[in-house]
Amino acid sequence: MSDLFPPPATHAPLAERMRPRALYEVIGQRHLIGPGKPLRLAFESGTPHSMILWGPPGVGKTTLARLMADSFDAEFVALSAVFSGVKDIREAMQHAQAMAQQERRTILFVDEVHRFNKAQQDAFLPYVESGTITFIGATTENPSFEVNSALLSRAAVYVLKSLDTNELGELFVRASRVALPDIDFEPDAKARLLGYADGDARRLLNVIETVQTAAQASGDALAIVNQRRVISTNWLNTTLAADLRRFDKGGDAFYDQISALHKSVRGSHPDAALYWLVRMLDGGADPLYLARRIVRMAIEDVGLADPRGWEVALNAAATYERLGSPEGELALANAVLYLAVAPKSNAAYVAYNSARAFVAKDSSQAVPEQLRNAPTKLMKDLGYGADYRYAHDESDGYAAGERYLPDGMAEPNWYQPTTRGLEQKIADKLAHLRQLDAKATTKK
Repeated sequence: MSDLFPPPATHAPLAERMRPRALYEVIGQRHLIGPGKPLRLAFESGTPHSMILWGPPGVGKTTLARLMADSFDAEFVALSAVFSGVKDIREAMQHAQAMAQQERRTILFVDEVHRFNKAQQDAFLPYVESGTITFIGATTENPSFEVNSALLSRAAVYVLKSLDTNELGELFVRASRVALPDIDFEPDAKARLLGYADGDARRLLNVIETVQTAAQASGDALAIVNQRRVISTNWLNTTLAADLRRFDKGGDAFYDQISALHKSVRGSHPDAALYWLVRMLDGGADPLYLARRIVRMAIEDVGLADPRGWEVALNAAATYERLGSPEGELALANAVLYLAVAPKSNAAYVAYNSARAFVAKDSSQAVPEQLRNAPTKLMKDLGYGADYRYAHDESDGYAAGERYLPDGMAEPNWYQPTTRGLEQKIADKLAHLRQLDAKATTKK
């Protein structure tokens, strides 16, 4: 049997030693494994089915797959899409076929299945359809995008959630009894570790193990309270890396948080916008990436309702480039707050997308002759530029009734300014110009 996760040795990492060996030991995921919930029913059904376990790191995907194999007394074969290739897949399928001949089920667990390409994922289909394997894929990425549709249609998708503070606290108590039985934590120090874990059980267990090693090396450096050594927040900050990062900058958490930041700005909620900005900076997001996104927010969601928003956003980006952290991060915070409280308009954004969609499907229409450039005598003789009305020479600096679109093209009216901020004045100006056009057309 090919198994990436053998039973833990005494010197195994704490995360492996703490891995649940029965379903009742699993912390979290009550929406899936609580009484009457989908995965609990699957365990109790007597018949395993293929599934995709989708969720952030450290929430129990591997554990649930192993427990399912144990529950059904099935052969457990594990592959990692990071390390496995075609040869490993072939060997796993041959092993599963051999087990089938002995009337023994095989549960094939593929960790990080999203890293397999389409051809590699397709290789599992015949074996899933024939019942040779029960397929369990684990992914941190949205399976709608990362798992091909044929495989996805043959598997149930279960969404696993990050552990909440109470669940992490329960795990903390269990792990501390194993790794640090003679050491206590100040409440703030415990909260610091739970915050660093950020819903990831494996991360919490790994940092507890790091604390264990550091505490053993520190000797008498720890404070003593009631004859027990105590870990403080100051000790943690001094001993462990101060710059603890909370999420994979390429994962769903990153894009979920940038989405929350953008929507908080769009929704004119400055505190929420500031919260998500700080969360992302704390999580290790590139501040210059955030600066680019803030500029986009200014253009897309504030637009011409307050063009100063662009200047604020661009200046914040330039400030960060010059000053770096932490002063530059404060400039980004200023920009986010300004944009959150600014009047909002996506009129320019909507108009631009409408124009793009129109041009993409429209034929290449000719430029009207009066708008064409005429740098040569031949071009002038052909009528290029003839009858063009120079707006600056007209009353109010506007050539009322002049046409600037291709001949025969109706006025599309893509840009519809709002009544918010500067766009109210723009709307009034455009309405006035349309009235001048109407008068000029009537005179003709």
